Amino acid sequence: MKKIVYAFMAMSFLTANFANAQEENKTEDFKKWQVRVRGVGVVPDESAKIGVIGGDVNISNTLIPELDITYFFTKNISAELILGTTKHEVNTVGSDISAVGGPTSANVDLGSVYLLPPTLTVQYHFFPDKVFNPYVGAGVNYTIFYNEKAGSVVQGIDYKNTFGYAFQVGFDLMFDDTFFINADVKKLFLNPDVTVDASNLAPDLSIPADVKINPWLIGLGIGMKF
Repeated sequence: MKKIVYAFMAMSFLTANFANAQEENKTEDFKKWQVRVRGVGVVPDESAKIGVIGGDVNISNTLIPELDITYFFTKNISAELILGTTKHEVNTVGSDISAVGGPTSANVDLGSVYLLPPTLTVQYHFFPDKVFNPYVGAGVNYTIFYNEKAGSVVQGIDYKNTFGYAFQVGFDLMFDDTFFINADVKKLFLNPDVTVDASNLAPDLSIPADVKINPWLIGLGIGMKF
């Protein structure tokens, strides 16, 4: 009789452990990956300290497609990699170019440049099991400048690649447990060093500039969890 009781107790213990394990697995069973495709408006919040000729800087707004990939460590905490590239037209504002025969307040065309700003953020999702799931995030950015075209005024222009910070807020609005729409706003803090080669205007004329681009990225898109 004792053996039967012990066997029953052992079976009960194993069954309870199995049930607990199943419940834990169920709790941990969630979709850990998601991808989003967004349309993003890129709005620079620019300013600059320009050597020699002075003035400020103006950088054009643009609209781009963006892809992001997200991995969830828990239901609430994730890491997101943001990928996209953008092209901007650049000119100075109110620069004094009287030394080369121009006016004392002029806008100088500095051509265009492409930016590739891969950004990695860590996010906190407030209501991961709800239809409306807002989140906040913060991370780092490394911006690569390429395909610089100096325009018709100066000889050349060089942008130094730079690290920066990123902050974001947004929300996912779930259709079901797989598909959703997304709205997202990011602020990147980018402060590259820029050197303008104006040796075509005056011998050995090089113009340094400390430029803050600091763009807002305002996005709307769709996503899928898997």
